[in-house]
Amino acid sequence: MAVSVPAVPNLHAVPNPNAGFFEKLNTRWHERGLQIFMAIVLAHWMEHLVQAYQIWVMHWPRPKALGLLGLVWPWLIQTEALHYGYALVMLIGIWIFRKGFTGVSHTWWMISFGIQFWHHIEHFLLIYQATTHHNFWHKPVPCSVLQLFFPRVELHLFYNTVVFIPMVIGMYYHMFPPEGEQGNPSCTCEWGREHHEQPACAA
Repeated sequence: MAVSVPAVPNLHAVPNPNAGFFEKLNTRWHERGLQIFMAIVLAHWMEHLVQAYQIWVMHWPRPKALGLLGLVWPWLIQTEALHYGYALVMLIGIWIFRKGFTGVSHTWWMISFGIQFWHHIEHFLLIYQATTHHNFWHKPVPCSVLQLFFPRVELHLFYNTVVFIPMVIGMYYHMFPPEGEQGNPSCTCEWGREHHEQPACAA
């Protein structure tokens, strides 16, 4: 007599004791890793929002509107190395955590990666000009491609917005997978999973 065992969705996979660092970041450490990564992202967002407040609400001159860190270390905010460094960290972070996402959440996460890749290129052009002291397009200061058409503050506020939105959507679907889609069984990000887990039974 045949015995059938129904598939059981959303069960935690057994952790691999020999898993490498990056594998752990996308399994058992995925939730904690994303929390730390998002804390960095939100801190950067706060800098942009404070700078926007300084310009449009407090009416500070743009060279003086340097965010929170710029109030203490103005030279730090004015260097291209900091901005390129963050763009690179953001790009690497999105790429590293991508394997922990599945289905529609992975799609949105990779949309964010694609936009951030271009954002990183823009910052690479800026740091290249600042390092070589050779500005493109005969500009008096380093200038990225879209900066030819839009002011720098507004442009990079826009960049961070369009990177952040699909990232948040991806994380939402990662925590709350759509009906009929199984999330990552090896991480603890999915909310309410324990209420849906059922023990396997034989009939």
